[in-house]
Amino acid sequence: MTTLIACSHGTSSPEGRATVSRLVALVQDRMPAVRVVPAFVDVQSPRVDVVVARESRSDTTVVVPLLLSSGHHTAVDIASAVAAHAPARQTDPLGTHPLIAHVLATRLRAAVRGAWRPGDSVVLAAAGSSDPAAAADVDAAAENLRRLVPAPVTVGYASGAGPRLAEAVSSSRADGATRVIAASHMLAPGFFTGLVRRSGADVVSAPLGADPRVAEVIMERYQHSL
Repeated sequence: MTTLIACSHGTSSPEGRATVSRLVALVQDRMPAVRVVPAFVDVQSPRVDVVVARESRSDTTVVVPLLLSSGHHTAVDIASAVAAHAPARQTDPLGTHPLIAHVLATRLRAAVRGAWRPGDSVVLAAAGSSDPAAAADVDAAAENLRRLVPAPVTVGYASGAGPRLAEAVSSSRADGATRVIAASHMLAPGFFTGLVRRSGADVVSAPLGADPRVAEVIMERYQHSL
């Protein structure tokens, strides 16, 4: 049996933990012949290095980062855990997949109650990283979203390099936006979604959550790795 290790950020939020659990369950239900287990890169247990070491003793293991961009966690934490236990492998994170943009668009439509207005502007609100690869992934996600919503899309970050969320919201207003909508480019509720709510945007969408389309991306990443 092959093991799919679904590796996410740890979170102190009960809602965030529940979201990850539901997402793991969705994937397991759709892949009954594959063992699907959770792991985390910070805060929570079990840590990814421990899970890879345990699972790789008997199974081929594939780590799918439940992260929306590349960065330190994918390049260091997960990569180190995988490298120590060949033939374990890791996949790309989730955020550049076109289906993620479709989930974002769904969350945005719910946030505006299906009523887009002239003068609307969207800020794709990402967690942020100092890694240039992360910025490239977020830019790709923003480009995917631009094809799906009837409003200009810019990018703002809760941390790391690049324009901060409040700056991106202010810039949209300075450019003539009459309503700024923050698209929460986060998987689950937690610390970063709180920063998005406090960014000054007029409307804030819900995070991606345990959406079946996110589960489909996880499965596709896994299958491609094989």
